[in-house]
Amino acid sequence: MTSAARPAGPVPGGQHAPAGPAAAAGRPTAALDADRASATETKPAFKTTEFFVFLAGVIAIVITALTVDGDASTGGDPFNAEQALRYITFLAIGYMISRGLAKAGARQRSGGHR
Repeated sequence: MTSAARPAGPVPGGQHAPAGPAAAAGRPTAALDADRASATETKPAFKTTEFFVFLAGVIAIVITALTVDGDASTGGDPFNAEQALRYITFLAIGYMISRGLAKAGARQRSGGHR
């Protein structure tokens, strides 16, 4: 069996005929490889919904810590600054883990082999 209709010699103009799906699109294979290498799977952190949820959580914790007050009979603040900072730290850790998981599946290449 012979191969499908491909020119036997060089293509006029000195360019090689691209093979595969690139030929159908009319783009050279090298251009497709460059597009794939520069494409990233994840968005920048400030464009994600988890960033806005993180900010909303921090704002809610700060507002709650400022408004919740203890009464004189209990002798203290039930939700003080120390607890607020602890919860903000928990939120930050969760946010960092979620971003790490999102980037773990990214196909971005830094130019070198891993």
